[in-house]
Amino acid sequence: MFRPFSLYVGLRYTGAKRSNHFISFISLVSMLGLMLGVAALILVLSVMNGFDRELKQRILGMVPHATISSYGESLQSWRSVADDIARQPGVLGTAPFIQAQGMLTQGGSVHGVQVTGIDPVRENQVSIIGDHMREGSLAALGNQRFGIVLGAILARSLGVGDGDKVTLVLPEASVSVAGVVPRMKRFTVVGVFEVGAELDANLAYISLEDAAIITRQGDGVDGIRLRFEDLFDAPAAVRQIATGLNGPYLVSDWTRSHGNLFQAIQMEKRMIGLLLFLIVFVAAFNIVSTLVMVVTDKKADIAILRTLGATSGRIMRIFMVQGCLIGTIGTLLGTGLGVLLALTVTDLVAWLERALGIQFLSADVYFISYLPSQLQWDDVTLICSAALTIGFLATLYPAWRASRTEPAEALRYE
Repeated sequence: MFRPFSLYVGLRYTGAKRSNHFISFISLVSMLGLMLGVAALILVLSVMNGFDRELKQRILGMVPHATISSYGESLQSWRSVADDIARQPGVLGTAPFIQAQGMLTQGGSVHGVQVTGIDPVRENQVSIIGDHMREGSLAALGNQRFGIVLGAILARSLGVGDGDKVTLVLPEASVSVAGVVPRMKRFTVVGVFEVGAELDANLAYISLEDAAIITRQGDGVDGIRLRFEDLFDAPAAVRQIATGLNGPYLVSDWTRSHGNLFQAIQMEKRMIGLLLFLIVFVAAFNIVSTLVMVVTDKKADIAILRTLGATSGRIMRIFMVQGCLIGTIGTLLGTGLGVLLALTVTDLVAWLERALGIQFLSADVYFISYLPSQLQWDDVTLICSAALTIGFLATLYPAWRASRTEPAEALRYE
């Protein structure tokens, strides 16, 4: 049977038992180091991709892609403005809003809250809140006078649920016969939403009509929220839309409220990926040291092969096969382990949290309350290609050293 000479001898050298067990140990360490480096790189990049996805889908699904409001006063003709905006290309939906800061109290518990007045029908065009209702429904705001929808963490902190009463205290004083008192209004909880993010702890929704009453805006609104097909087009698109409208308007977009978080995740992904590649480089240096020791150990064999007619190129290819085999096995094992961990790390962390009774990611501190993961095969392909390339380059110098072995010098003292 025809066997490529360099491949056959290289495979025999790799699988043969050695008298020097230290070389075998270094070969195993090189393979394991490469495996762990590739696996860690795939896992960490998948987690960073998961954070990036959650930011886009949950955080940026709850906050508007962009807003348009008038200067220093409420927007009175918001319906016609919203209709004009909705006809613009790339706009998926528009919804009016009124925002107020205040405190919610119940049973002695007090928590700061951002209250947003919304139109329940239009809100589904710009927000994902309707898809994340744990209790009640967003539509109940239109049926219940002075109803309120709370985030899950906020409702749990106040100890309330669907049908309970809470008191909203606004930072605006009213003069009465009893003196100066803060403005307060009693609301009925008609729903609880949970998106698994920090918004669950500080956000509440009421109907647009109720918000207009407590803020004394009449028929006006604070502005119009916009949702675009591509959120990355929002900064430029909202300014172009505002320029085409009749009158001066203030514009804002998601890059001002959450842009720093998104940029931080992108930068962390690049920097962590670069740092973890150092593990792969360390494993590659181990391959170099392994092959150098193998070449030293096999000098007599190399000399015999040269005297039998093996060319320098064939000798070089023999040791390149051995080094590439170590790199390929380590990369493939690491890829399998990394893909397996990336697909299961969310469930593994959740199981550990339940088993240990602790929460690694608290929504009070982090912007989501669980460890997300999203495996992207482009990242896997890039990591595997880089690892295989580094492993191949690591074989060149030791293999070249082996090809330069002189038979007479190697056999002089044998």
